[in-house]
Amino acid sequence: MTAVIQIKGLYKTYQKHFWMPRQTVLKGLNLEVEAGQIFGFLGPNGAGKTTTIKTLMGIIRPSAGRALLFGKDPWDIEPKQRIGFLPESPYFYDYLTGLEFLVFCGRLFNISSVVLKSRIQELLALVNLSYAADLQMRKYSKGMLQRIGLAQALINDPQLVVLDEPLTGLDPLGRKEFKDIILNLKARGKTVFFSSHILPDAEMVCDAVAIINKGKLLQVGNLADLLNARIKAIELNCRNIPEETAGKMKSRSLSSNTINGQWQFNLKAEADISGAIDLVKAAGGDIISVIPQKESLEEYFSREVAGDA
Repeated sequence: MTAVIQIKGLYKTYQKHFWMPRQTVLKGLNLEVEAGQIFGFLGPNGAGKTTTIKTLMGIIRPSAGRALLFGKDPWDIEPKQRIGFLPESPYFYDYLTGLEFLVFCGRLFNISSVVLKSRIQELLALVNLSYAADLQMRKYSKGMLQRIGLAQALINDPQLVVLDEPLTGLDPLGRKEFKDIILNLKARGKTVFFSSHILPDAEMVCDAVAIINKGKLLQVGNLADLLNARIKAIELNCRNIPEETAGKMKSRSLSSNTINGQWQFNLKAEADISGAIDLVKAAGGDIISVIPQKESLEEYFSREVAGDA
């Protein structure tokens, strides 16, 4: 697959005042994002997520290393025409209506009036803001501003959509709608790169993730592979077993529970699963399910960041 984003040995240092020592915000970041992925860029506050995204967008220059979009420098005009960007704290012209703002954004891309009119109506419907198209943005709520911000990020029908903390400030319904839009973008062949610290939501949509802390990349990879690599326990559900067999199963288990004759045993991850299944079958019991209990993304993230600390 083609790499849409490439980050190679990226460093960024700042000096707040000339008499103060320089602070290193990014420390040799290496990262690739393939076309068609939903990629989650995860880290605690102050980890360097926004600095990385600003470098990718050509807002700031790296101190060392390179960031490439579609194989080109972010400062080039050509890749900018193929991306949509929603910053973490966007500023909008308060006295413009949502419709006027999207017209302004569309004209920056030289979109023809006929195409722009149709696209704006589609985007307003997509982000559920058709009813507020003629309302000044100073009257928009935080959630509405996030929605109009997403609409402007999609005005040029970009191949790559970069979102910095897009779920912050949204209520549960708004977060679900945003996630649905992100999944729809993937279905249309777009690449989505977004930062977040709302990990359960990221787990639901991401194909791959990178975890960053204190400017260092801790982990990167396919999300399913990362979570499958650490099985906490194996849940075995069965029924119609005698008390003696239940006692033997309990001795193999981390915990157990029974409701209406159905047993649930949480076996150790390294347990002999085939042996446990044979034990149930030998007693005439029925196996209902065997389910590996994986780490959640939140558990995985917490373990990685705590280990780095």
